[in-house]
Amino acid sequence: MAKIAVLSDIHANIWALDAVLEDIQARSITALVNLGDALYGPLAPGETYARLRECEPISVRGNQDRIIADTPSAEMAANPTLAFVREALPTAALTWLRRMPTQTVLNEEIFLCHGVPGSDRIYLLEDVAGGEPRLRSPKALASLLEGIDLPVILCGHSHLPRLVQLPDGRLVINPGSVGLPAYTARRPAPHRMENHAPHARYAVIDKTFSGWNVELVSLAYPWQAAVAAAERQGRPDWVQALATGRAVS
Repeated sequence: MAKIAVLSDIHANIWALDAVLEDIQARSITALVNLGDALYGPLAPGETYARLRECEPISVRGNQDRIIADTPSAEMAANPTLAFVREALPTAALTWLRRMPTQTVLNEEIFLCHGVPGSDRIYLLEDVAGGEPRLRSPKALASLLEGIDLPVILCGHSHLPRLVQLPDGRLVINPGSVGLPAYTARRPAPHRMENHAPHARYAVIDKTFSGWNVELVSLAYPWQAAVAAAERQGRPDWVQALATGRAVS
């Protein structure tokens, strides 16, 4: 099997995406998957969409992909960033998002989803009830993955790169976020996700005779260009996250 590059949570960051794609090309990787939340962000959604259509990754839809595609125009005024994204995207981008599956299986042994099977809003690996992400217990993970008997499970959503092997041998991999290294959220409880560095993240997986090799990759890229784009859209929270990998307090 060819090496597979795993991308997630690009969040309209074309500069980070281009750095990742350049690294992928240097590694002679031919298989590419996208775990969702590719186009939402006050950065460069139109350019990001065009680049993804050029490389045509195997994609599943994330929660914010769904929001872009399904939010009625009348509700746009309440979310200026969402309005900016929708204005920047062609109609074909909305069609692309709406047609995207919420989960899929690759090569009969790799399960792809954004959050957990059946939901794009739940973190698979992390429990955030206490305000900071804590790794779920093997029992809790097994419950969330009930019925998914494939050896590799790929997920995104939390923006935190992780590799976890379950007691039964299944691997759960979150590649981290290509384009947004930190954020805060209010649901399911107020919490923050932080990588503490501005680097673009993705993963490379490769099946060998001994098992699955997994590399969690961190790349420097010209993040000041992304910072400037966030400044133009009046998003100081994104400015700090992109520049430092830390969320606004």
